[in-house]
This record gives sequence, structure tokens and C-alpha cells, in this order.
Amino acid sequence: MELRQIVRDLYGVGQPQGCTEEEITAVREKFGALPAVVEDFWRTFGRTQRLNYTQDNWIFPEDYQKWKNLAEDDDLLLLNENQSVYLACVRREDLTLPDPPVYLRRGEEGPWELSAPTVSEFLEAALLYEGVWQLEHNPEEFYELSAGDMAVVHAKLEKRPAVLRNWFVTETTFYSSRPDNLVVVMDMGDGDYQALYGGATEESYTALLEVMEGLGEPI
Repeated sequence: MELRQIVRDLYGVGQPQGCTEEEITAVREKFGALPAVVEDFWRTFGRTQRLNYTQDNWIFPEDYQKWKNLAEDDDLLLLNENQSVYLACVRREDLTLPDPPVYLRRGEEGPWELSAPTVSEFLEAALLYEGVWQLEHNPEEFYELSAGDMAVVHAKLEKRPAVLRNWFVTETTFYSSRPDNLVVVMDMGDGDYQALYGGATEESYTALLEVMEGLGEPI
């Protein structure tokens, strides 16, 4: 899915703010190379503050100017979990690739876990995941879903193609009944799932409740 559409529909940002070429160049000079997909993301969204009014924090070029620890890191950091337990990174050896894999690093030393096979998929999945936390209309609870509940979700909602891997759980997937609502499902293993969901408007949330109401147990 086009990232602009996600940001428009879920974040309510019709005109995202990008960073400057000078800011991108400064980071490129630090690393020697940057993936084209990362540059395009920063060029489009690199100063869109709304993206950081969610659960976790995107790392943008201006952060490399402000934070000494970023400047000293060998890996290109993209997203920082709010307690810095996980850092989403492109490894230095992959920076010359146009659309490299994204790994999650626990703390400063690892271990490494694959989050997405390409930056493109990671950006889509992470924007979806972060977006659900700030949707205005939501039940304000997590829900535990059974395999039977998930069968309903699969049958009645559209599964979005992006997958976020190893961000606290093995796999996080995304479902919608329309572009401005979202169900985020975290696979807890052994047939157990947790979900949170919401809509950007009361109308889109009501449309989602036509499927989700009555499913699962609040946690």
C-alpha cells in the first residue's frame, strides 16, 4: 500500500512534511551510503511530527544531529521502541542495497532478529502498527482472540499484505474493513492471539464493530 495513503487515512495527515536534502546528505555522509527507500521515506515524511505522537519513535535525520549516541551507532536506526527495548535497524553492511532487510536489535549489542525482508515492507507494517495506537475511536482495551475468532476476522476483513515480525511477538498482522479502520493482531503462539483496533472516525469504527463486536475477551 502507498505510504501516503496510510498516513492520510489513519493519521489524518494529508500533507506530510519531508526533511531537507541537506539533512539527508549529512546522514549519508556519516554512513557512506543510504538505501534509496529510506531516503524517499525521509524526503516525504522526515519532519511529520504526527508520526511520533504514537507508541514508539521514528528516527529521522534531525535526530542524528541532536543525539550523540545515534551518531556513534554503526547501524542505521529507523524506529525506537518507547523503552528502547527494540531498535529497528538497517545493518551497515546492507546500506548499499536499494531496499535492504530490516532487523530488530535488542539493546545496543543484539541479538538480531529479522523484522521484514525489505525496508518497504517494514515501513508499511510499522506505520500500520504505530497508527492503531492513536486512532481516536477504539474500545480502549486489548482483546484475547481464539482461533475461532480469528476465523471470523479472516473471513470478514481484508488482510493487509505487510507483516511485522519479532516486535515483542513472533508475528503481527493487520486487517481492515475500510482504509480508515484497522485491527492489529499479535500472534502469541499456541493458537492464542491478542488484538487492538480502532477507526479514524466514528463511522469507520462503527463499520469495524460490525465484525469485531462480540469477538474475544477483554484483557
